[in-house]
Amino acid sequence: MIGKKLSPILIEIEAAIIDFDCHVNIKPCYSEDALRAAGKILISVFMDKMWEMQEEDNISQEDRLKMAQKCGEDLRQMFKTYCNVDSHDFYKGTIIGEDYIISKTVK
Repeated sequence: MIGKKLSPILIEIEAAIIDFDCHVNIKPCYSEDALRAAGKILISVFMDKMWEMQEEDNISQEDRLKMAQKCGEDLRQMFKTYCNVDSHDFYKGTIIGEDYIISKTVK
């Protein structure tokens, strides 16, 4: 599954960020694309872990949907509050195929 494939990469990224945070005293200068990617990664991991919790607690499908929607709304509000970015705009102007998203602006 994708989580097992990407987990080691995410852990490597985490280690690089921790190393940077501990040894370099400057702003890291992430791009807007990096913010979008981090948001997608965060919501993907959250949804995976939320699904596990919902399975363990036998939560109804209706309540699962409400929880997922609330999680997305809360994350969107966090981006707006702390970055002044509307996460609904993350994929505007991108090429979206049936099985993929290319983060390339359509001109």
